[in-house]
Amino acid sequence: MEQRKLGATLTVSAIGLGCMGLSQAYGHQDESASVATLERAVELGVTFFDTAEVYGVHHNETLLGRALKPFRDRLVIATKFGFTYSRDANGFGEITGTDGTPKNARAVAEASLKRLQTDVIDLYYLHRADPAVPIEDTVGAMAALVAEGKVRALGLSEVSAETLRRAHATHPITALQSEYSLWTRDVETNGVLAACRELGVGFVPFSPLGRGFLTGQVQTETLGQDDFRRRLPRFQPEHAETNRKLVAVVEGVAQAKGVSAAQVALAWVLAQGQDIVPIPGAKRIPNLEQNVAATGITLTAAERETLERAFAPENVSGGRYPASFSAMSER
Repeated sequence: MEQRKLGATLTVSAIGLGCMGLSQAYGHQDESASVATLERAVELGVTFFDTAEVYGVHHNETLLGRALKPFRDRLVIATKFGFTYSRDANGFGEITGTDGTPKNARAVAEASLKRLQTDVIDLYYLHRADPAVPIEDTVGAMAALVAEGKVRALGLSEVSAETLRRAHATHPITALQSEYSLWTRDVETNGVLAACRELGVGFVPFSPLGRGFLTGQVQTETLGQDDFRRRLPRFQPEHAETNRKLVAVVEGVAQAKGVSAAQVALAWVLAQGQDIVPIPGAKRIPNLEQNVAATGITLTAAERETLERAFAPENVSGGRYPASFSAMSER
């Protein structure tokens, strides 16, 4: 598979694998199927895997630690800290706030190393900036972990361009992760993507398929009660029908090219720059294989223009998060 650079330090596959859905958020989880998907990803040349302490509350890191251990020396594994959360009897929980204190940065890293069964975290992200802690203090603590050899590179998630610059002045930031897809293009206009390029920071889009909506295969009416998307504005009936009309444009381009809507949506993200490495999720092997194949699809300028015109921000109905969660982004 094509390789891309994140910052000055990491070389990864052009598409990574976002692993959250293997442990939470998108309906039923099947442990054996998840392991098979992870192993197949390695076979297909995926070298970049994304997890976090809060995904399934420790479960996802533990899963990756076990499944990827035989291949560890050829992979880049990213994990994150910075949320506070509750835990129920089954180990799952709800996000309750943020904790970017130096103490938490170190404590989570030490615990993540054990769960991931590794000696070093390749890319350690702050999951959300904590407004109660100066970003310089948080990144300073993360930088100490780099100096000790416990972390290779640092990342931030869903921060503003100003916060990125302040963080980067404290210690080089290798990657910034934020939501980016045809229907979520905020980073193009809020200065975040421009700041990444100014500073030489790689950009990692999560949910590049719009949490599955852009594939045209998601029926919002039949999502399970435990599916995270039931809480998102764009998946509500008053917004979903409008957004389905936009997805029809993706399907039209896909049909003309003889590929899937998912592949067109991913090809669009990949075409936005060599410094961009999307991390679509995939619970099942056929979806994983389809996503990886998108790296071989090239969109014409006319196709890109058609897609971008259809998905102009004013045409997308509904916000991407409930208000309480949106408040944690772009700090």
